[in-house]
Amino acid sequence: MVDFPGTPGKMCDWETVKAVDGAEEALRCLSRSASIYIATGAAESSEAEIKQAFARVGLDQFVSGYFCKSNVGHPKGSPEFLPTILRRFSLRAPRVAMVGDSLVKDVEPAARVGIQPIWLTNKGSSAPEGTRVIGSLRELCK
Repeated sequence: MVDFPGTPGKMCDWETVKAVDGAEEALRCLSRSASIYIATGAAESSEAEIKQAFARVGLDQFVSGYFCKSNVGHPKGSPEFLPTILRRFSLRAPRVAMVGDSLVKDVEPAARVGIQPIWLTNKGSSAPEGTRVIGSLRELCK
């Protein structure tokens, strides 16, 4: 989902919501062979409210669940967030990939716990070792 900085309130209540370019194609493709979960930093929103925002752009049909502060018990980016999710599903970290656009909140925490980080960025920044870098979500299905 596109975050519009400075827009107050919960995304599900925003006048305008927008999917990240290529999200529908990527989720449609990936959901055929994997379970898709959203891990979000939406600290004030519940799981149901996050699902509402995704439903507004038609992406909810590809998503198996949503993780946020209210149902994980820890904010995204905290040391406990991703390990709590892994324990909930009894998953080994190397079997999981995390796609995110934030080096600090997505890529680095995933790498620290052994999850395969995939960094969505167009900045041309150098990525930490072992990080896949993509410029578009469409690249996930290539």
